[in-house]
Amino acid sequence: MKMIFAIVHKEDEGFVVERLNKEHISVTKLSSTGGFMRKGNTTLMIGTEDEKVDTAIQIIKEECSRRKEMLVPTPTYSEGTRAPILGYSSPQVTVDVGGATVFVVDVEQFLKL
Repeated sequence: MKMIFAIVHKEDEGFVVERLNKEHISVTKLSSTGGFMRKGNTTLMIGTEDEKVDTAIQIIKEECSRRKEMLVPTPTYSEGTRAPILGYSSPQVTVDVGGATVFVVDVEQFLKL
């Protein structure tokens, strides 16, 4: 048995979960936040038989598309106040988002109590 941890973009998780469920692969969803973009992610915990791991990874790959997104700069404020805005600390930047980060680990023991 394997445990798959898949960190996916919040916009993609519904499509991934739906397809995994159609293949009778159970999923537990956990909300998470990425460090760089501070955007919502979902961490999927997928416990499955060894022979379904490739199917699960293929579904994740197909449903988690990479795309471009504008990173809005952080405003700079006067020292000690919240206003007025003096400017932005950096220009807008286009970054790649989406895709998935996937970990597959062996399950030593599985209990349903």
